[in-house]
Amino acid sequence: MIMESINVKVVDEEEDDLSDTEIEDPVTPIVTDNSNISQREEGSTDTPTIIDSSIEPAARIQKNHPVDNIIGQIEEGRTTRKTDRVDYRKMTGLFAKACLVSKIEPKDVKAALLDECWISAMQDELLQFERNDNKSDEHGNVIRNKARLVAQGYTQVEGIDFEETFAPVARLEAIRLLLALACLLKFKLYQMDVKIAFLNGLVQEEVYVEQPKGFIDSQYLEHVYKLKKVMYGLKQAPRAWYERLTIFLLKKVYVRGSVDSTLFIRKEAGKIMVAHIYVDDIVFGGVSDQLVKQFVQQMEGEFEMSMVGELKYFLGIQINQTKENIFITQSKYAKNLVKKFGLETASSKRTPLPTHVKITKDEGGVSVDISKYRSMIGSLLYLMASKPDISHSVGVCARFQADPKESHLNLVKRIIKYVHDTLNYGLLYSFDTNKTLVGYSDADWAGNTEDRKSTSGGCFFLGNNLVSWFSRKQNSVSLSTAEAEYIAAGSSCTQLLWMKQMLEEYGVNPGAMTLYCDNKSAICISKNLVQHSRTKHIDIRHHFIRELVENKQVLLEHVVTEKQLADIFTKGLDVNQFEYMRLALGLCTVDK
Repeated sequence: MIMESINVKVVDEEEDDLSDTEIEDPVTPIVTDNSNISQREEGSTDTPTIIDSSIEPAARIQKNHPVDNIIGQIEEGRTTRKTDRVDYRKMTGLFAKACLVSKIEPKDVKAALLDECWISAMQDELLQFERNDNKSDEHGNVIRNKARLVAQGYTQVEGIDFEETFAPVARLEAIRLLLALACLLKFKLYQMDVKIAFLNGLVQEEVYVEQPKGFIDSQYLEHVYKLKKVMYGLKQAPRAWYERLTIFLLKKVYVRGSVDSTLFIRKEAGKIMVAHIYVDDIVFGGVSDQLVKQFVQQMEGEFEMSMVGELKYFLGIQINQTKENIFITQSKYAKNLVKKFGLETASSKRTPLPTHVKITKDEGGVSVDISKYRSMIGSLLYLMASKPDISHSVGVCARFQADPKESHLNLVKRIIKYVHDTLNYGLLYSFDTNKTLVGYSDADWAGNTEDRKSTSGGCFFLGNNLVSWFSRKQNSVSLSTAEAEYIAAGSSCTQLLWMKQMLEEYGVNPGAMTLYCDNKSAICISKNLVQHSRTKHIDIRHHFIRELVENKQVLLEHVVTEKQLADIFTKGLDVNQFEYMRLALGLCTVDK
């Protein structure tokens, strides 16, 4: 019988704590003894209770876990809120007891057991095993300490403690498509989160966990807990929660998306309500207010929910919805990124990449800290969720993460300096749009000086609003510009097809898709099914664009290079051309 240990960890998040009844009472490792069930505090129930605060509140300590039995020395470590700057020794009564909290989060259980307020938080966790209030207010001030019981999932054995662990989450491009759909159908988006989401999932396997250190029941020293539901830290926790939510929504006549399994749709009398799931965060909206309200009521009736309200902040992305447009930006994240790497006072740059520099491996260059370099790249990659203008430059610098040199680090710093110059830039989604799908495809032939491979780039719009983009090096060497452009066009078609399938699930028929390319030879290869010396060696997987063009699913059109919007995703541009492309993509600032 497998046992895995439990640790008590501090979690600095806005989702949190746990609910009760997720852990069975102690049982022996071999035989479950239901007669030895540890009793809960008298008067406790399964529903949240309002605790009456008084000047001398009663100690909330489980009878089996008194403070006297806590391992370690209890020392005072309380401070006031930083903004209040008051002397707690001068405060008396309820005011003192309400304001005194620990601002220092312990690194482990041993450190937590040295602080009485953290001991109290852990006792609350074991006693109630339910969500408390947020530990911080909107200004980041600490309000109360919270602890979470977390299983040490790394001790689990695959095939014994768990089978499958994968759980789908909504892609950021799917969220952007939903924003564009909201502009098209003119409805607002809302957000809710599920409190203690993982604790709603059911355990399929038989899992036992040890009693947490410092809180071992003196009457049952050799006993362990048997889980009835999953808990935070278990590898299968995300999957169990997703399955639990899916079963509930399907029973409520919602249809799961066939393309995106995190999408749930309900249609009634020509009206539509959509919801996207990202673990415990749910983004939803629809043209029918009745369906939206019904969805909220159903979720609140089944799970403990926190209704955030209008969608304003999601996964680090700030979203501003008005009657005329939706504006998304990551200005707060970008500002912290610049500060993190110490470039607040550095000179700004108007473009992320220079046009005159050939980027190579620079094998004779000075090596730099690989961890810092990768941290910079990772931070910039997430910033691309609302800043497609840095997509190509970040992609190029990411190729050298295995052995970064000083020259590469200087290029990454240049990108961050550009970010500093465009902190408040974001994507503008206008209500003045339509349901047509339009894409731009381009390639920089043999642009990589190391292996002579080409770079493909593309951007895709729903009406006038940018939804998706890409910039990546091709897998094989192209023998001509036409071949490189042809391969890039094929990659672009896959993205357009995904967007079309998603829109059809939303109930929107976009019709034929238009793809713009600035190479006439590539267009001819796509429209004519002949083989000759320029095409006979091309892998068959790149030829599916011909079928799409032949069936008139994709209209391949020519565009002059000066108006090829995908150019920004394949090479470094001069300031004038770069700023023109940036504006055409919908990147701008919006006055507060």
